[in-house]
Formats: sequence, structure tokens, C-alpha cells
Amino acid sequence: MKSDKRKNLYLILVITSSVLMISLSFYFYQVFFSPNVLIDSEQAYTLKIKSNSTFKTVSNQLYENEVVNDIVSFSFLAKVMEYQENVKPGLYVLQPKMTNLELVRLLRAGRQTPVRVTFNNVRTKEDLAEKITANLEINEQQFLDLIQDSVYIRKFDFDEETVMSMFIPNTYELWWNTSAEGLFDRMYKEYQSFWTEERKSKASKLGLNEREVSTLASIVQAESQKADERPRIAGVYLNRLRLNMPLQADPTLVFALGDFELKRVLNVHKEVDSPYNTYMYAGLPPGPINLPDINSLDAVLNAEKHKYLYFCAKADFSGYHAFATNLAQHNANARRYQAALNAAKIY
Repeated sequence: MKSDKRKNLYLILVITSSVLMISLSFYFYQVFFSPNVLIDSEQAYTLKIKSNSTFKTVSNQLYENEVVNDIVSFSFLAKVMEYQENVKPGLYVLQPKMTNLELVRLLRAGRQTPVRVTFNNVRTKEDLAEKITANLEINEQQFLDLIQDSVYIRKFDFDEETVMSMFIPNTYELWWNTSAEGLFDRMYKEYQSFWTEERKSKASKLGLNEREVSTLASIVQAESQKADERPRIAGVYLNRLRLNMPLQADPTLVFALGDFELKRVLNVHKEVDSPYNTYMYAGLPPGPINLPDINSLDAVLNAEKHKYLYFCAKADFSGYHAFATNLAQHNANARRYQAALNAAKIY
């Protein structure tokens, strides 16, 4: 009788243990391999983990935004796989139906998705700061603090007036949590890549260095939105530089005045005493008046060779310019354009 009881007890223990083992095995299988991310969504989720974030910050974000269905199982596996103590900042794209194992592996390995940084049509350092940091963790002020730091930018061989030359407008891929210093390092690397030996050689033949090319290109870009005309305009300014004639570029006056809404430059504007007043001072201004794009830079490096010394906008408002080799011809062109401005009531 006692023997039968022992057998029954043993059988109960075996069955109970088996049930527990099966249940635990099933639970652990679910913890590791069952979908737990964006269960009810077909859209990916972009997780941004800020620098110095803790695991609690990450788990709260995943829970509050209903990204992870079972936060307990995720946290358990994160602990087992030592992710809780190794949180890596960055931007991660989480796909629907990911398992805890896939999610923890992604975050623990720091497999970020890069972001695109695009900047163009930039006039000032403030403009650049707004555009270049738009898709990054750093803010505009962190960028401005560096670009306005004369000691810091000297390490790249630039000063306060020329530093904008270092930023070549384009689209770049960077990590979202790139630091302000890391951003400057990357932009300097891109600057060096742009200035190939061929481009440097072309600049040297024009009697310019890289920074001077950027400055002249910024003026050319401000003068014309027509890419096919820029090499000719660049040729005019190069002719003037060779003859030591003032560039007399209206966009430099606009920059000196800081009035980018100015539609018509008058004689009174030419009286502003600024190194950027190319009516008052011969030669190139101290630095670029905007961020010249690659087309404008190459327009200077491949400037058209001709004898033109003057140009002004055409009276048809086409955006193109009338060119002249002498002042009399230029004045005639200018009178036609001024009459067109008056007729259009642009004062």
C-alpha cells in the first residue's frame, strides 16, 4: 500500500515537474523568439536614444510609445544579455514583429541607421547651424559655439571670416548622435576630399587659394541663379582682379548691410564702410558672403576666358545678364535695366 502511495507521489512529482519544465521552456521560448515589437503596426519605429541615457529611459520610451508589447520580458532578456548596463546612444529603426532577441542584439551592438544631413542656400552661420543640425541630436547653439570659437576653428586653418568655406553644400550621411566636434571633423574631411589636386592646380593657375575661390564663388552665386552663366561672371571678376579694379559687386553690399530683403542697391548703400564693400575696397572681401555650392565653386575654377569687365541684369528680367567690355556699353545696358526697374516700380 505504502509502495503504491510512493509511486503515485513520484508520478505526481514527475508530472508536475514536467509541466513546469514545459511551461518554463515555453515562456523562455516566448521571451527569446516570439514577436514583441510593434505587434499591431506595419510601420517601423524610429528610436532615438540620447547621449547619457539609462536603460530605464529606453524602456520607458518603448513602453509609453507602445513599441514593445511585453516590457517585462524585454527587460528580463536585456538584463540576461547585459544590455541594461551597456546602453548605446543613437538612432535605431525598429521593424514590426521583431523579437526581444533581435531588438536587444540590435541595441546592444549599436547598429544605428544613419541620417541624412543636407544644407544649401545658406547665407549666414545661423542659417548653417539651423540646417546642418536639423536631423542631429546636437542643437544649433552647440554648433554656433564652435563655429564662432576662433581658437577652435584655427585647428582647421580657418578664421572667423573664412570658416564657412569649410562647409561644402551637399547631402551627407552621419550618425544621429554625432557630436558637434565630430561634425566639424567630418566636414573638414569632406572639404579635403573636395579639394583634389586637380582643383588645387586650377585655383593656383588663377592666382587664388582654396579660400579665395570660395569667396569669389559666393559672389558669383549671389549674382546669378543661372548655372550656365556663372563661368562667364566668374571671368568678369577675375579680369577685374588682374587689373586691380574694384569688384563692385552688389551682393557684397547686401551682405555688409545685413539686409537680405534689399531688392535694389542705390548709391547711398555704397557708402557703408565695411571690408565687404567691394565698391570702396579693391580685391576680394575677407570671406564668403554665402555658402557657395559645388556648381559655383567649379564655375570659378573653370571660369570663361574673355575680355568682359562689366555686366548687369538684362531688362527682360530673365535672370540672365548683359556683358560689356567698356564702361560706355555697360552704362547703356544699365540704363535699360534701371528703366525696367522703374517701370516695374521696384525701388
